[in-house]
Amino acid sequence: MSTMSGLKAWIGPSILNADLSSLATESQKLLNSGADYLHLDVMDGHFVPNLTFGHPMVSCLRKAVPVALFDMHMMVSEPKRWIQPMADAGANQYTFHLEALNGDNEVNDCIRHIREAGMRAGVALKPNTPVQSVFPFVEDIDCVLVMTVEPGFGGQKFMSNMMSKVEALRQRYAKLDIEVDGGVGLNTIGECADAGANWIVSGTAVVNAPLPQQVIRQMREVVNEAIQRAQLER
Repeated sequence: MSTMSGLKAWIGPSILNADLSSLATESQKLLNSGADYLHLDVMDGHFVPNLTFGHPMVSCLRKAVPVALFDMHMMVSEPKRWIQPMADAGANQYTFHLEALNGDNEVNDCIRHIREAGMRAGVALKPNTPVQSVFPFVEDIDCVLVMTVEPGFGGQKFMSNMMSKVEALRQRYAKLDIEVDGGVGLNTIGECADAGANWIVSGTAVVNAPLPQQVIRQMREVVNEAIQRAQLER
């Protein structure tokens, strides 16, 4: 099996970095600029110190932005509790943190409920969590999110040493969607792409760019070129 065969680049701006007072307008602007999906950070003030928004906001945003993939990054201490509300609100991918649950049974139960709710299932790893922790669940999920900063706050510096996790996942799972989130911009996208990531979350680098469409296009080109190189090397 060729490494990264059948994959393509997905660029998803983190809308938490946008103007929250006009989120629907900002979200549509990002989609018009070429974003493949919207990354929505949900923080409960418990799993991480920060507090953002819940399913009522997602439901309102879905009505205003009917055509977009909503990728929910659930930084919450009770991920199972919000599965159905987020599905009802219009979420498409539900990514919970492995660290929020205790034991394989709880993780498998959460994955099953996400699938039953009709969403793609993702598992996120904090920087201090070994990548091997997610291996038992990869066959049952759609995406692994490797955090390249500590979750909960924006504007942190990209952690290059997290790329070893991405490489380990890509070597084992050729067709897995691997997402990176935190400090990813034009100066770090090459590292992410070369390691094997194909879903790219970018906050300030896209949202605050004078021409976000150029940044999104450049990021997509870097990732797709890395995918093509990896296929040729096999």
